[in-house]
Amino acid sequence: MTASPSPTGVFDPRPLTDPVDRAAVRAHAAARRERGASTGGFRMPQIVGVILAVVFAGFFVWIGATILSAVLSVFFGMGSGALTDVLLVLVGVGIPVLAIAAFVGAVVVIVYRTYFGSAARAYRLDRFAQANGMSFVGEVSAPPLPGMIFSLGRARTADDVLRGERPRWVEFGNYRYTTGSGKNSRTHRWGYVAVKLDTPLPHIVLDAVGNNGLFGSNLPQSFEKEQRLGLEGDFDRYFSLYCPTGYERDALYLFTPDVMARFIDNAAALDVEIVDDWLFLYSHRPFSTLDPATWAWLFSAVGALLDKLDQWARWRDDRLAAERAAGAAGAPAHDSLPFATPLEGLRPPPGVAAPGKRLRRRFSWLSIVAVVGLVLFWLLEVVWNAL
Repeated sequence: MTASPSPTGVFDPRPLTDPVDRAAVRAHAAARRERGASTGGFRMPQIVGVILAVVFAGFFVWIGATILSAVLSVFFGMGSGALTDVLLVLVGVGIPVLAIAAFVGAVVVIVYRTYFGSAARAYRLDRFAQANGMSFVGEVSAPPLPGMIFSLGRARTADDVLRGERPRWVEFGNYRYTTGSGKNSRTHRWGYVAVKLDTPLPHIVLDAVGNNGLFGSNLPQSFEKEQRLGLEGDFDRYFSLYCPTGYERDALYLFTPDVMARFIDNAAALDVEIVDDWLFLYSHRPFSTLDPATWAWLFSAVGALLDKLDQWARWRDDRLAAERAAGAAGAPAHDSLPFATPLEGLRPPPGVAAPGKRLRRRFSWLSIVAVVGLVLFWLLEVVWNAL
């Protein structure tokens, strides 16, 4: 089944690849600076990296030019006379100066092209968002989303964020966070799509089989195996589905055969998480790019899934109705309730009971073994040094 290529029903990738006017890019960057938004220029890690690269490269250029001038000085020094003296001065001074000047010029060109390229990227994404009924947000620090990747590590930042509000609130972005410190520091990068749902649903994770690594899932969290639910057909070949214990029937209600087919056909390469009233699609590849094919794929996947989300809005957690009835049974009776409605006939309110809100995470023995190993290694080192 072919779905609409974009959440808005229109897909126009031309702003991603069309030539851009430099004056328009500069005006766009200036306007974003005035609004206090990210202009797409350098960030601090990039600035530090450029400075270090310039220092090291300049040092080696100076060393190379000095060695070359010394060799040539020896060659020209074999002669005598005023011409030889002039050549010695030109070689000894001119070559290093010219080399440094050429290096500085190259650095200026590279820095300008890098900065302009980053600003042009923001300009292209902004125009692309407008052409497809969305808005370009840019950088978002610590995005307040409930997905599993958004609560880990530090320096949590979403880049190149695009948002659409029709027919449903959707956000596309690239996300990064940092774990560890010092030499063990590591930056994790994800592409994500966040879709706002009509009602809270049980916490369900679809771990895509196709993107798993040698040691299993590539997701940053693992879940107890007892929560894995096998589904009919070929679905288990593409996804491992986890749902809270006791919510198996609810998962089957949500993932009907036609819904499973949509996920297999359009999102088999993506990890999926349903949590609260959000649907997330994850991948280790960037989503917000200047590649039209990536956007066509994402729009097609989201468009295909949106067609099936309306039926999820009718889901209700029967446990909430039971909790409500139990609370009402323990409440004091009132003599004057002329319009009271029998609780048995009430539809459960939107929401999820406590047992279904979050999956139980699996305890990682591998992490404990690693920590114990490090402690033992440290103790052995201390003992060895003491001896």
